[in-house]
Amino acid sequence: MKSDELFALLRRRGVLWPSAEIYGGAQGLYDYGPLGAALKRRVEEAWAAWFVGLSHDYYLIQPAEILPEAVVRASGHLENFTDPEITCENCHTAFRAETILEKVRPEGVDGLLPTQIAEIVNSHHLKCPNCGSPALSVPRAFNLMFALDFGVSGKERAYLAPETAQGSYLSFARMWDVGRRALPLGVAVIGKAYRNEIAPRQVLFRMRSFTQAELQIFFDPAHFLVPFERARDEKLPVLRVPRREAGQESPEWVGAAELVASGLPEFYVYHLVHVFRFFRDVLRYPAERIRLFEKSDQERAFYNRIQFDVEVHLESLNGFKELGAVHYRGDYDLGRHSEGSGRDLSVTPTGGSKLLPHVLELTFGVDRNVWGLADTHLAKDGERTVWRLPPYLAPVPVGVFPLIAKEQAPYALALADTLAAAGVRTQYDDAGTIGKRYARMDEAGTPYCLTVDGPTVADGPEHDTVTLRDRDSKAQERVRAADLVARLRPALEPPRPARS
Repeated sequence: MKSDELFALLRRRGVLWPSAEIYGGAQGLYDYGPLGAALKRRVEEAWAAWFVGLSHDYYLIQPAEILPEAVVRASGHLENFTDPEITCENCHTAFRAETILEKVRPEGVDGLLPTQIAEIVNSHHLKCPNCGSPALSVPRAFNLMFALDFGVSGKERAYLAPETAQGSYLSFARMWDVGRRALPLGVAVIGKAYRNEIAPRQVLFRMRSFTQAELQIFFDPAHFLVPFERARDEKLPVLRVPRREAGQESPEWVGAAELVASGLPEFYVYHLVHVFRFFRDVLRYPAERIRLFEKSDQERAFYNRIQFDVEVHLESLNGFKELGAVHYRGDYDLGRHSEGSGRDLSVTPTGGSKLLPHVLELTFGVDRNVWGLADTHLAKDGERTVWRLPPYLAPVPVGVFPLIAKEQAPYALALADTLAAAGVRTQYDDAGTIGKRYARMDEAGTPYCLTVDGPTVADGPEHDTVTLRDRDSKAQERVRAADLVARLRPALEPPRPARS
C-alpha cells in the first residue's frame, strides 16, 4: 500500500490519527487509538522480553523525561544535536536538508558541511518542494531540543529529553549500587523522547514526540565475554562502507565469524546478531527486506565508534527505513557526565581494577515499528484485508462471538471472561453477520476467533465445544472450551532468547 492509503486504513480502524484532529491536527504529533495503543504495548513487551531477557544483570527502569540544562550540556546535545535546515527564501518554508536532497543523495547528509550541502543543491538546480522556487538558503544548524522554563522564577533552563539513553547514564551510579556491582550491567528504558523536527513527515517516522526502547550495556572493554558460539554461524545482511562506496545498495550476506575476522569486536557482532534475530524472528520482517547499514566515520553520530543501522524496506515509504541501530559509544557518555557532574563514575568490579565502563547501545524506534508492522503484515487477500501480525503482537488476540446473540450471548460472554481471567486477552463481538465479524477481526490482526453456536450450549457430543478459526488459513475446528487456555496461551507469549 502507499503511505496515504495505509494511513487512511489505520485511522479508520482506530490505530492512530493526528493529535488535536478536531483543530486540524498538530504536525508531527499523533494519538494512538485502542488498536494502536494495544499493538504498541505488545511491541514494547516483546522488545523487553527479548533484550532485557538477554542477561540476569539487565534491568528495565523508568527515568524522568525532563533534563536539567547541565545534563544536555555535558552530553553534547546543546552543541551537536542539530539538523541542517534549508529555507526557501520565496515562500519561507523550512526543510530538513535531507528532504531537499533525498532524490539526488538518498544516503542522507550525515557528515556533510553546510557548504557541501549548498554545493549539491546548486549543482543539481534543486527547487523548493512547496513553491518550486530555486531560491534556497545556505543550510544552517538547527538544534532539535525543546527548551523549557524550569521552576517558579522561570530563570532556570531545562529540556525535554531528546533521547531515552541519558536516563540510563544518569542512573548508572545508582544502578551499580542496586545491582550486584558486576559488569556487564544492562539498563533499559522504554520511554518518550522529544525533538523539534524542522519538518515532520512520513507519519510516524519524523515525529516531535515519540517512544524509544533502548538498552545501554555498560561493560569492561577488556573483559566483555559473550557466548559467541551461539551466533558464529548466523548470516547477516550487511551493507558495509566499502560496498556502498562502490555504488552498491543491496546488502551482502556475511557470516558473523567473518565480520569478527574483518575487525569488528565479538561482543558487537554477537549483539548485532541478536538484534537481527529480533527483527526477523520476533517481529517477523522478511529477512530479504532487512539490511544492516554500516555508517562511515563521517556519518556516525558524534558519540559513536561503530554504528550499524537496522533498516527494513517499506513499500509505503518507497525504500529502506531505519527502525533500530546498534551503537558502540565507548566511554563517551560516562566520561562526559563524570566531567559535567564532578562525580567520578568509574567503578571497581569485584576482583577487578577500577575503570570507566564503555557502553553498547541497542536502540529501537517503537512508533516506527508500529508503522513497519502495518506496512509489512497488512495486505489484501482476495476481497478481505488481513493483518498477519504474530499472535503475541496482536492488539486483540482472541475474538469471541455468539452465532445468534439472543441464544448464545450469555455463554459467549462467560467464555470471554474466563479466558481473560486466565490471561488470554479477548474481545466480544455480536454485531452483524459472522462473516462481517471475521472480516473486522482479520483487519485488526486477531489471529483466533471463537464462535459459540447451537451445539455448544445444547446437550450432545459437541456440548461445551466451540469453533476455533485461524486468521491466516481460515481453517476451522471444534475445540473443547476447557482446553482453550492451554491451546492458545503458548502462542501469545513473545519469544525469549537464551540467557548469557
